[in-house]
Amino acid sequence: MTVLPDDGLSLAAEFPDATHEQWQRLVEGVLRKSGKEVSGEAAEDALSTKLEDGLTTRPLYTAPETAPDTGFPGFAPFVRGGRPEGSAASGWDVRQRIAGTDPVRVNDAALADLENGTTSLWLAVGDAGLPAEGLGRALEGVYLDLAPVSLDPGAQFTDAARALLALYAERAVAPEAAHASLGADPLGHEARTGEALDLAEAAALAVETAAWPHVRALTVDALPYHEAGGSAAEELGLSLATGVAYLRALTEAGLTAEAAFGELEFRYAATADQFLTIAKLRAARRLWARIAEACGAPGAGAQRQHAVTSPVMMTRRDPWVNMLRTTVACMAAGVGGADAVTVLPFDQELGLPDAFARRISRNTSTILLEESHLARVIDPAGGSYYVEQLTDELAHAAWEFFQTVEKAGGQAAALRSGLVADRLAATWAARSKKLATRREPVTGVSEFPHLSEKPVVREPAPAPLTGGLPRVRRDEAYEALRARSDVHLAATGARPTVFLAALGPAAAHTARATFASNLFQAGGITPVHDPVSVTPETAAAAYAASGADGMAVLCSSDALYEEQAEAVAAALRSAGATTLFLAGKPGTAAAAVDEYVFAGCDAVAVLSSVLDRMGVAQ
Repeated sequence: MTVLPDDGLSLAAEFPDATHEQWQRLVEGVLRKSGKEVSGEAAEDALSTKLEDGLTTRPLYTAPETAPDTGFPGFAPFVRGGRPEGSAASGWDVRQRIAGTDPVRVNDAALADLENGTTSLWLAVGDAGLPAEGLGRALEGVYLDLAPVSLDPGAQFTDAARALLALYAERAVAPEAAHASLGADPLGHEARTGEALDLAEAAALAVETAAWPHVRALTVDALPYHEAGGSAAEELGLSLATGVAYLRALTEAGLTAEAAFGELEFRYAATADQFLTIAKLRAARRLWARIAEACGAPGAGAQRQHAVTSPVMMTRRDPWVNMLRTTVACMAAGVGGADAVTVLPFDQELGLPDAFARRISRNTSTILLEESHLARVIDPAGGSYYVEQLTDELAHAAWEFFQTVEKAGGQAAALRSGLVADRLAATWAARSKKLATRREPVTGVSEFPHLSEKPVVREPAPAPLTGGLPRVRRDEAYEALRARSDVHLAATGARPTVFLAALGPAAAHTARATFASNLFQAGGITPVHDPVSVTPETAAAAYAASGADGMAVLCSSDALYEEQAEAVAAALRSAGATTLFLAGKPGTAAAAVDEYVFAGCDAVAVLSSVLDRMGVAQ
């Protein structure tokens, strides 16, 4: 056996490091094979992805490009976590949301959750949930010294808080043993409803509870901005502006800066974009630490974070796919260092979640913690060149927007002037174009829809608070199309139908026929692909047998379009087809067809127009 000398040399020492330029040349060669003649930086740009907020994801990150020093977990600037041990000791807090107006049913759900993996409760109280006086019954049998309680009380935050504190006193829970978030969020409520509340009332509540070391009076909820279509940087910037407004109110009420920081908890959305979620949570801690430093309280800047899987990404059609989305989002929230994570049930957008859905949402965290051991590594994303750079770029974009809001007079003024609404609306309009063109696909909705799925029906949930910023959903444009199809199905017994006229062998038409099938099903239109292939002689009979509502789509290769498109189109028109589409590049067989469907076309506009021409009611 040969023993290598222990001279400190790397086993790879004889192999020189590859340079960035060498990598670029290899990329150029690959792109050249796909028909793209680009070189140098242009080659790298061709593989880059544009994100919101002016950010770009590049294909390669190297050590010299990493962000500034992020410090250590538990120490300023807290990028790597608010606690030195991270979640390694006990995992993140598995916080289950319970919405409902009946205290008895809420109590049943709470006990079931706590017995099966949940570690804290998040209760809707007030106009959108339990009456404050029902809180005692809802928490009957709950060990309040062991199970933290987080309230979502809307405008009734004082009544809800006093009801919970009275319950602690009634059950002899000492102040140091109580762990709670009272959820006062006047500016978040105004964003939701348009109703302005007095910050002084929330500050007075914080002063009243200052003697309770583990009770936080105020919540900075960024979900209203996320649900209005805001980007990650906008969500962060508005949360910072809200937090600063609360700090001002708390210190004016007599609290020290350190005590004021201890009264706040922040709530953020976790999406299925795992790296952006990880970077957002890390950037949020860095930015809040900067504010703490500016306020003269650097040691108090460890932001307490509650991450909630994004309601915007939840779909009403094929809701089972939501389980996959929330799993990725939960993983990202945990890796990003959230202190508490709420996984919304997959049927959240259909009404009150049932027991099965609640069990799945609980078990998502349990599997990631207990089976995947996700919390056993402190800051597992730390040191990733990509994550560190994305965190840094996102932090700068968020800080810039925060400064814009502060220059406009602060969060309250920005809400009331329309600055926030206009900025978020512009962001959502840009994103809506990506959704409409399927550049941002929604599985089960805009991609691979399932028209014959059995509807999932749930008991109605309490109406959400409205009147302020809008609530958007990624599936909303397609949901409107599918709803039109549902009405047509109920009225006629069949969905609107389009005929797929596939030319030539399967190898020639399968890709484009599959594309067209997915596209039309996204609008609730049934594609008929029978027979598998047609010719000029068989096309008319096949169309007549399909039951199509005046629409047909030619699907094949460019070569076969040149040979057969005109003859097949003539046969289809003779059989009653009034509009002919071609799946492929615009301009192909222009004399034979009326319109084109292709990757990147505005699917929502095409499908809406098709339903209009089929006479499907709005």
